[in-house]
Amino acid sequence: MSEGLTYRDAGVDIEEGERLVGLISPLVQETFRKEVLTGIGGFSGLFSLDTARYPDPVLVSGTDGVGTKLKIAFMADRHDTVGVDLVAMCVNDILTSGAEPLFFLDYFATGRLTAEKARDVISGIARGCREAGCALIGGETAEMPGFYPDGEYDLSGFAVGVVNRNSIIDGTAIAESDRIIGLRSAGLHSNGFSLVRKLFFEIHKFRIDQHVEQLGRPLGEELLEPTRIYVRGVLELLREGIHLKGMAHITGGGISGNLSRILPEGCRAEISRDSLPRLPVFELISDLGKVEFVEMERTFNLGIGYIIIVPETDAESSIHILKESGYESSIIGVINKGGKGVVYVQD
Repeated sequence: MSEGLTYRDAGVDIEEGERLVGLISPLVQETFRKEVLTGIGGFSGLFSLDTARYPDPVLVSGTDGVGTKLKIAFMADRHDTVGVDLVAMCVNDILTSGAEPLFFLDYFATGRLTAEKARDVISGIARGCREAGCALIGGETAEMPGFYPDGEYDLSGFAVGVVNRNSIIDGTAIAESDRIIGLRSAGLHSNGFSLVRKLFFEIHKFRIDQHVEQLGRPLGEELLEPTRIYVRGVLELLREGIHLKGMAHITGGGISGNLSRILPEGCRAEISRDSLPRLPVFELISDLGKVEFVEMERTFNLGIGYIIIVPETDAESSIHILKESGYESSIIGVINKGGKGVVYVQD
């Protein structure tokens, strides 16, 4: 008599999923804050909000993914960095409202679950959560045979933070003569990878492990450099009493596409093109692809991963506080009267 069909025969390995839980439990528990009330493996995550610190709380949420940067991870067979990107893309967004990230949830989906590979991915998520100071309170691992190519997976994440109602930062206070401070990015972060993959691998036939002299390291290492998480520096500015009038996370759309979202009517951001960091990866992309500045600017962060806008009197102290917190920054522009938007000027 033949044995009956099993879920494993259909491509779903429940035991492998249980093995994964055992591998990631210590990583997840390291991210827990004192407000977390649940352990690992429940149907939901419970979090007790500190109403002494936040007497008039407003919850701030954000969700995102990593995009086609995942293709680079597949090519390099390295999976411990994209989780950091996932957390960064979410927490940097909610940070722009002045919110402290509280907890994070992830969704990991693959065609066939390999516990060690999934553990590597989730180790990056846990690392990002520790850096952002938020708890990895839950998640979902979905094994879907036939839905994804062999060896590939998808990631998405969801972050929740909190800010007191009277402390919400929304850009409405931005005014003429305010200074625009750019916080240095770590490189490409998580945007523009469709162009990057076409340029390096389709047109110029680079290998993922090829050492690139202009970068000083293998191409795969450069492309997988994780997105910077700016939480620690911004929260320190707030603790020090800096008047943060507006903040922007520089992702797809570049500086002009993201900074313009927080500018009030009648305020124009003038960015000094010469003040932008000259990171080798962007220069290499521009040179190899003969990519014009306007296309570079609307596709990539060009070395600026996050922007804060402060009164002129707070600019230098902000840069000092950020440096003490481990972030390179500089004044990259000024707010002037004019039509809402962003313009580049030459010094």
